[in-house]
Amino acid sequence: MNKTPSEAVKLIKTLVPLVNDSDSDVVFCVPFVDIPYAIDALKGTNIAIGAQNMHWEEKGAYTGEIAADMLYELGVEYVIIGHSERRQYFAETDESVNKKILKAFEYELIPIICCGETLEQREDGITLDLVKSQITKAFANVTAEDAVKAVIAYEPIWAIGTGKVATKEQAQEVCAYIRMVIGDLYGQEVASEIRIQYGGSVNADNAAELFSMPDIDGGLVGGASLKEDFAGIVHFNEK
Repeated sequence: MNKTPSEAVKLIKTLVPLVNDSDSDVVFCVPFVDIPYAIDALKGTNIAIGAQNMHWEEKGAYTGEIAADMLYELGVEYVIIGHSERRQYFAETDESVNKKILKAFEYELIPIICCGETLEQREDGITLDLVKSQITKAFANVTAEDAVKAVIAYEPIWAIGTGKVATKEQAQEVCAYIRMVIGDLYGQEVASEIRIQYGGSVNADNAAELFSMPDIDGGLVGGASLKEDFAGIVHFNEK
C-alpha cells in the first residue's frame, strides 16, 4: 500500500530508463488505483503490470473487491495471489487462493502464487511439509498447460520487511523442494519450466547471490522496489 497515482508515475519514470534494457522480465505490481496510470506510463516499454490481489467471483455483492475481468480489460498481465500479508491480515486460506488461481487462468492472468512459513513454523521443522501443503492445495484442479505458466514465490514470512534474509542455501532448499512437488504433480517438464522466485528482503546487495542458486529464478521484491536501487536487482548479473 504505497504510492498515489502521481507518485507511482514519478517512480516508474525514474525506474524505466534503469531497467527497460534488461534481459530479465520485469513486472510492477501496483495498487489497484495506480494500475491505469502505470499502464499508460509504461507504454512502449517491455515492463508488464501486475495487480496485488483479486477476487475469485465474476461479479456481485462483494463490496471493495476487484474481479479478474476488470484487471484483464485494463491490460494487467499478472496478479499476486496468496501473499502472506493477505493470509495474515485478511484471512485468506489455501482454498481461497486456489479459487483465485483458477479464475486468474480463465482470464489469461498469470498468477504469482505465494507460499512460505513463519519463524515459529521454521523452528518447529515443518517448513517443507507446510510448503508442500500450500502448493498442492493451490494447484488443485489446475491443468498442466496452465500450471507451467504460473510463477511461484517462496516468501519466508520471517524475512519479509524485517531485513532478515534467508541464506542462499535455505532459499535454495525450499525452492528446490517446491520444484520437486510440482514435478510430482505435473511431471519434470513442467517442473523445469515453471518459474520459482524468492521473496523476503531481496535487495541489490544480495540479489546476485540468491539468484545464482539453481532453483531460484528471480525475486518477488518488496521495499527495495520503491527506490532506484531496484535497478541493481534487475541487473544483478552485470556486476
